[in-house]
Amino acid sequence: MANAAGPAPGLTLRQVLLAAGQELRAAGVDDAMLDAGLLLAHVVGGDRLTLIRQGDRRLCDGEALAFAGLIAARAARQPVSRLLGHREFWSLDLQIGPDVLDPRPDSETIVAAALEQLGQKDGAYRIADLGTGSGCLLLALLQERPQSWGVGLDISAAAACQARDNAHALGLSDRARFMVGDWSRALVGAFDLIVANPPYIASAEIAGLAPEVRCHDPGLALDGGRDGLAAYRALLPDLPRLLQPTGKAALECGRGQAFLLGQIIEASGLHVESRHRDLGGVERCFIVSAN
Repeated sequence: MANAAGPAPGLTLRQVLLAAGQELRAAGVDDAMLDAGLLLAHVVGGDRLTLIRQGDRRLCDGEALAFAGLIAARAARQPVSRLLGHREFWSLDLQIGPDVLDPRPDSETIVAAALEQLGQKDGAYRIADLGTGSGCLLLALLQERPQSWGVGLDISAAAACQARDNAHALGLSDRARFMVGDWSRALVGAFDLIVANPPYIASAEIAGLAPEVRCHDPGLALDGGRDGLAAYRALLPDLPRLLQPTGKAALECGRGQAFLLGQIIEASGLHVESRHRDLGGVERCFIVSAN
């Protein structure tokens, strides 16, 4: 795998995987062997167990060529999820494209915290997802609350279409609607829950992000303005209008932003009900009420 031509046909899966992992490691890719394994499993039409069980199987010409292209792209720091066109989030298989943020495991913190607010599994809750992107938050919640209904908004028409396609693929399209709009201005009615993962990277910090993020996630989903908190200032004042009296909002924030965001929430006349940390210990989610 050391040359640009990629693996020679006839090499075994085990040989190709080892060489690909070494190439990705040399390119500075974290989890090089894991990524190489995911890409090779995709090429041979199996999973990572296939690579173990069939480690002595030899690649054919087409497989070798396809795998070489994927490894070259990953070495150039294109994310695995974008190469494969999908991402697992909250056990859901979501299609992602260039117009939506690649869902992060950290955002599952919002889902877990939000489900605590939707305590009755068979409750018929009304949910809004502001800046829906791939629809990951809304669709995860609807999957867990089968009697509930939701609407997702995104300023990007392409993102709203991607979310709609995901809802259809997951069998949730009868309970999910997606609209194009600037935060919540297009919405009316009282919701039991509002979730949002707005852009929260300070503009000046975007250039320093990993190339997998900086070069492949859409700028609209990253850029949170001068201090990263511009989107919150835009959406918070509208929450009292949209939440029913016992309703809550679950908002994601970035590392180091919790203190200032808490001040902005309280200054908006809202109340912080609780804060939730992600698996890395970062304060990642605020539960907010209007009363």
